[in-house]
Amino acid sequence: MAEKKKISYGHEFAKGILRENPVLRLVLGTCPTLATSTSVVNGVGMGIAATIVLICSNVVISALRKVIPSKARIPAYIVIIASFVTMVQMLVKAFVPALDQSLGVFLPLIVVNCIILGRAEAFAGKNPVLASAVDGLGMGIGFTAALFCMGTVRELLGSGTFLSGIDTMIGSFVDLKGFSGFDFTEAIGKIGLSPMTLFVLPAGGFFVFGILMAVVNRLAEKKGRPKAALAGCEGCPHAAACGKTEKEECEAK
Repeated sequence: MAEKKKISYGHEFAKGILRENPVLRLVLGTCPTLATSTSVVNGVGMGIAATIVLICSNVVISALRKVIPSKARIPAYIVIIASFVTMVQMLVKAFVPALDQSLGVFLPLIVVNCIILGRAEAFAGKNPVLASAVDGLGMGIGFTAALFCMGTVRELLGSGTFLSGIDTMIGSFVDLKGFSGFDFTEAIGKIGLSPMTLFVLPAGGFFVFGILMAVVNRLAEKKGRPKAALAGCEGCPHAAACGKTEKEECEAK
């Protein structure tokens, strides 16, 4: 019955960009967001890699949703996600080795990114293939946009540069004519200022993250959008176990 309802693909795509942005509204994937958003290039690289994995895993999980046993769905999801992460990591190592070195362990850790697993459990496991692909694309773009915004603020304020290292990311595919990003350190030095290293450190990341969350939530509320929440925690793979524990605790009291 649930699959017969009419699905608006435009709605499914757009929700991940602002209304249910996985980072700034649902507060998922915080660890890779803070770790890889020290520069725009690293943030966008992580976002693109996660988007590819998100779309592919959503499609496969949706296609197999009637075959995967309910009790084994989480291990099955992780195996599917890990397969695509391995392929993406091998491609990055082969074609963009500098990005692979910059992202380090956070690239293979996409396997346990709660955005990927959360969408598999909350959406792909219950909806048709095309809708799941659109959902993955929208959430991936929302994730990449959040990383781009955080990376822009942190790189400009913390390093005095913008798009630094872009030649290492796409220089092999596009002739950038020696362009390797913008450097504003000399310009700001002339007026007696210098980059604030704090912004490329974890503390600066948390500060920028909090400010962007406040701005996005404010914009969403102005448009009449309620605070985003996963109804009944149904997006969490451990929701059933948590509910059972809660019930047992209440009965004990």
